Amino acid sequence: MNVIFLLIAASTVVAVLFLAAFTWAVRSGQFDDDRSPAVRILGDAKPAVNSTTTTTTNPNA
Repeated sequence: MNVIFLLIAASTVVAVLFLAAFTWAVRSGQFDDDRSPAVRILGDAKPAVNSTTTTTTNPNA
């Protein structure tokens, strides 16, 4: 019976630690911009301009 009290106390401590870490992440701005990193890959990339060559290579060819 004493073990269950120890497990309840340990799980409460772990839950409070996770809540504190989540609160810190929210307040520090970790979740402010969750849309643009996922969509950024879908945008058209402008080809790099190289002044020494005039031909471009197609990476999909």
